[in-house]
Amino acid sequence: MILTLAVSGYRSLRDLVLPLERLNVVTGANGSGKSSFYRALRLLGEAAQGRIIPSLAAEGGLESTLWAGPESFSRAMKAGEAPVQGTVRRERVSLKLGFASEDYGYAIDLGLPVSSGHFHDGQMAIPSMFSQDPVIKAEAVWIGEVLKRSNLIASRGGAGVHILDERGNRATVITDLAPFDSMMTHAADPRGAPELLALRERMRGWRFYDHFRSDPEAPARRPQVGTRTPVLASDGADLAAALQTVREIGDPAALHDAIEDAFPGSTVEIESAGGLFEVTMRQHGLLRPLRVAELSDGTLRYLLLAAALLTPRPPSLMVLNEPETSLHPDLLPPLARLIAAAARRSQVIVVTHARALVDALEGEPDSALFVLEKQLGETLAPGFEGPAWNWPKR
Repeated sequence: MILTLAVSGYRSLRDLVLPLERLNVVTGANGSGKSSFYRALRLLGEAAQGRIIPSLAAEGGLESTLWAGPESFSRAMKAGEAPVQGTVRRERVSLKLGFASEDYGYAIDLGLPVSSGHFHDGQMAIPSMFSQDPVIKAEAVWIGEVLKRSNLIASRGGAGVHILDERGNRATVITDLAPFDSMMTHAADPRGAPELLALRERMRGWRFYDHFRSDPEAPARRPQVGTRTPVLASDGADLAAALQTVREIGDPAALHDAIEDAFPGSTVEIESAGGLFEVTMRQHGLLRPLRVAELSDGTLRYLLLAAALLTPRPPSLMVLNEPETSLHPDLLPPLARLIAAAARRSQVIVVTHARALVDALEGEPDSALFVLEKQLGETLAPGFEGPAWNWPKR
């Protein structure tokens, strides 16, 4: 389980360090930073996939995602006695993401390139057209909750990667790592760096579900070739196969209860024709089952969330971004019960602005509620004192 999540320099998250529980609910007014919080989590997961640089590019590049306010606020600025204005920069331009779990911690520091050219065989070659790409300045993996020199097991500074070997000595395993490559994808080794490999695979297993499509052309509304599907795809295209997989190797009773809880008297069946699977729903009073193309947006979205949350292979972390979209308020209590049950098997983070969903989840065992606020453009989580945290040095 992740115990501490830290973000620095990303959009409105100037310096946010939060203690996490097994079930975490993040809410707040529009513009308070909920979307930035969710995107920062996704970026952190992309590091283990080797996609953090392209993901930043998709957001408009590093400079468009950096904290846009001053490096620090004076007491007079905070009190409204002086205008908010920039000062002479003391620190390097940096976007930092990290977490500490019950066993390992990981952090990455991204910045701007120093040179506008690229190297080949140690010699400066032609000027690079990628001079605005962010580069990875530092990475670290450690044991425990807080990074220290004594518990550091893998680090990256510049082009070099250093690993703590089985004798307790720091060995350099890579000397020419490209600035756009992560040590998580290039230094993880089952013999030389098994901890790094284990952490990478765990992060690759994180699941993010963000705005399932339910429009008439949504992938979930079309029959799909059915194969065993223990993990619902992020776009929900394999919904029918995922629901059938829950029935065969998961918890069919829980699936039945989740549907009955939301739609009393209704049943969901999976039809197969020529290898194509399709969801159908029989509702009380109707003479024939409704095909998936006939289901309302809210009904389809609830079925997608049920398939995701009842996965037979629960991940270490599941993140739901605004799962209440398109749902009728009556469906939020059943959804909350599904989320609470999933949190007994996985760590869950829910980003939502639905008060009814927040109320239904508040008070669940091992849960935390973060109500984000913005002050002087900075996202804060009042009521929570940030745990101890150290960033890796460049």
